[in-house]
Amino acid sequence: MDPNRLKGKNILITGAARGMGAANAEAFAAQGANVCLADLDGDEAQRVADRIDGAGAGKAVAIKCDVTKRADNAAAVAATVEAFGSINVGLFNAGLNKPRFFMDIDEDNWDMIMNVNTKAMWLGMQETARQMIAQGPMEDHPYKLINVGSIASRKPLVDVTVYCTSKYGCLALTECGALGLAEHNITVNGYAPGVVVTPLWEQLDKDLVEIGFKERAGQAYDDIVENNLVIKRVSYPKDIIGTASFLASDDSDYMTGQMISVDGGWVTK
Repeated sequence: MDPNRLKGKNILITGAARGMGAANAEAFAAQGANVCLADLDGDEAQRVADRIDGAGAGKAVAIKCDVTKRADNAAAVAATVEAFGSINVGLFNAGLNKPRFFMDIDEDNWDMIMNVNTKAMWLGMQETARQMIAQGPMEDHPYKLINVGSIASRKPLVDVTVYCTSKYGCLALTECGALGLAEHNITVNGYAPGVVVTPLWEQLDKDLVEIGFKERAGQAYDDIVENNLVIKRVSYPKDIIGTASFLASDDSDYMTGQMISVDGGWVTK
């Protein structure tokens, strides 16, 4: 990685304590960015921030943040600005899943997933954009908002209806946000992974067995690789960080309203 690719970027990342969020935070910092890690697990976010600071590239701070609350999103933006002087990029990565068959979905399941995956993204985008607008336009480059979508916004999946709905919402927020924020020189893009081996997917694998959709641990991975992927393997956070880094960098300045698939070819089958 180019140690100067993201130099001068001050980046807020939600859901940054583990998985893709933590991997992106470390990758961004290794490329010269300063990063604020916002997560409900503030202690783990702090451990990741300490690891980043120990690496000696970009700087890091951590804040405990319930992304479903507007005040917490505003506090995370303020923490970024307090630590680094401004905010240039927001990466909205926080998300969760809890599979249910269609007729087993209840209000609690619906509200939990929609609040974290979609409402929180809207709140984070809005509060970050509010600060960017207050800062005034940058001279040479746009501000950037990056949303983490999913293959579930492109392909209906029988066992995760609410998750699919929430990720279709992420796609809409990306496209509508690009239209609504263009006048402020803010671009909005995102990327849509498929199966990424993270704590979220490890839990989902167990949940699919629990509801009876799969018979054994690991079967969900095996079935998707066999039936859905062109590249015949699951992905890992290291497979995603290049796309996230591109969207955070100046290389993507002339893009907005786009959701890039990083899914091993799933969307093509």
